[in-house]
Formats: sequence, C-alpha cells, structure tokens
Amino acid sequence: MGNEANCTMTIGKQKSTGRALLETSEIIFRPADGSSRLKIPFVRIKSAKASTGKLHLETQDGKISFDLGPAAAKWCEKILHPKTRIEKLGVKPQSAVSLIGEFDDDFQKELRATMTDISVGKSAAGDDLIFLSVSSRKELSATAATAAKHLSGSTALWIVYPKGKKEITENDVLTAGRKGGLKDIKVVGFSPTHTALKFVIPVAKR
Repeated sequence: MGNEANCTMTIGKQKSTGRALLETSEIIFRPADGSSRLKIPFVRIKSAKASTGKLHLETQDGKISFDLGPAAAKWCEKILHPKTRIEKLGVKPQSAVSLIGEFDDDFQKELRATMTDISVGKSAAGDDLIFLSVSSRKELSATAATAAKHLSGSTALWIVYPKGKKEITENDVLTAGRKGGLKDIKVVGFSPTHTALKFVIPVAKR
C-alpha cells in the first residue's frame, strides 16, 4: 500500500535484494535469500535524502541506501516528517471513537489530546471509528463479527493485533473482516508490537 517495495539495499560495498517495509517508526528489510532481516529505527537515522530513485540514509551504524525508484522521495519525506499515530489512523478532533478491548494508556492519552468523544468498552451510535483490540484467533472470532454489525455508512473498524504471533496472523484478521462483509483498505504499524488493519463497508452496500 505504498509502504512496501522490492528493492536493492546497499551497505558499503555489499548489495542485497529483498523487500523493504516502511513502518511508523522504522524501516524493515527482509533479504530475498532468507537471511536475517534488518531493522532501522528512525531514531538511529541521522540524515536522509532521495536522489535519482535512491534513498540514502546516514545512521548511527553507517550509511545505507535503498534503490526504490519513484518511491524514494516519498519514503524520505515520511522519514523526515513522520505522521503521528493519530494522524495515520484518521482520528480528527470532531471524530467519535469507540475502544473495544485492551489499549495501552499512551494510545488513550493520544486520543484524548486530540478529541473528546470517546466510548470505552462498547461501540456507540454515530461512531466514526471503532478500534477493536484482539490477541488471539479465539478473541477475534468472538468479537469481530459483532463489531462489524455496528458499522454503518462510512464508519471504519480498525482491528489491532500483535505482530509476529502464531496465535493470530494478518490472514486471520483479513478473513474475519471479510466474513463480516467488510473491505480491508489500509494497514498501519500501530506500535512496535502491534499492527492495525482498517475495514469499511463496501461503497455499494452502504
């Protein structure tokens, strides 16, 4: 969705082909040969610039470049001026939001610093955004269908789940949302440990 690319990474004289992922606060590179992935947190990036289709990074560990083509300038801008988590999730001051499941205090503080119409524990009439936190397939199956039924019009459902856990995978979340008659339209790195997938009612069914 614009934040993933097959590319060549260069560190010194070494080149490696693979897939790069631009997350909320880091770049992840997965080599095509199956060797260990590389994480580059934004906080370790000292400078970034885009030139002739390449993203050049100077990090605390040395210089790294990614051959991204036309996406290089876009990635550079996101690294230099990253959106906040709230902006990426589409939360606005006038939004009505419901939280279902367990969310950390930091996220709730970020929400309350932006808007005031928040319902905790259940969805409310007139919601613009519903956030559903799940940690297992069992929890997903018990809550996703109910949450989907509370959507109307352009209301969006964000399902937040742990990264890299066997107990629940991206495919599990996609399947649950689609079974509920919803369309997945966006994925966001919710935190270093969690991912968020956005679902909406297809336009033709609103």
